Amino acid sequence: MKRITLTSLIIVMCMSLAFSQQTKQDSAYKKFYVGSTFTMLGNFVPGPAPKFVQLNAGYRLTPKNVISIEAKTWNYYWPLGIPYGKDYEAPEEKYPGHVQEFGIGIVYQRFLWKGAYASIDASNMSVKYMDENDKKIQNGYTLFMTYRMGYHIKFFKNRFFIEPSIAMTHWPVKTNVPESFARLEDDWPNYFLFEPGLHFGINL
Repeated sequence: MKRITLTSLIIVMCMSLAFSQQTKQDSAYKKFYVGSTFTMLGNFVPGPAPKFVQLNAGYRLTPKNVISIEAKTWNYYWPLGIPYGKDYEAPEEKYPGHVQEFGIGIVYQRFLWKGAYASIDASNMSVKYMDENDKKIQNGYTLFMTYRMGYHIKFFKNRFFIEPSIAMTHWPVKTNVPESFARLEDDWPNYFLFEPGLHFGINL
């Protein structure tokens, strides 16, 4: 919960800064960009280390249509479907170990009005299930989907941008889950609502 609070605070601060500084839209159109997400700051919050890393490389097909490749990795210690509330990161819901995931995603982003956009991300994730002694139990696979709504804000004559957003994540395919992990996951849905996000990037 501390990581969510930190991310939400960063989003509010950056949005306030952006809207106070944003001027007329820059006419320069840049096709390529690289970026990541401020969610990685959660790696510095006390608690089990998520080891979250993400890197994006994108190409603007048109001013309204963007595709990108997203490489990412993370660890998690609770079922991802637990909603915000008393059960979120509750000790009794914790896995007997943790999950390590690494994958590559394809993202399609469509601008709807000015900087407002919607996007869909399909990521193929290679999964390792680890026990409490950090020894691998077995491998698995997850198809991890992200449906996002956000706003693209430009800085410094369109050299830099941030994208505050809110997302729904969904994992319709998840294979080879150890029984001890599956027992906990069966109590929760295979989706998570209202996940805040704050991507950033550099236009090339």
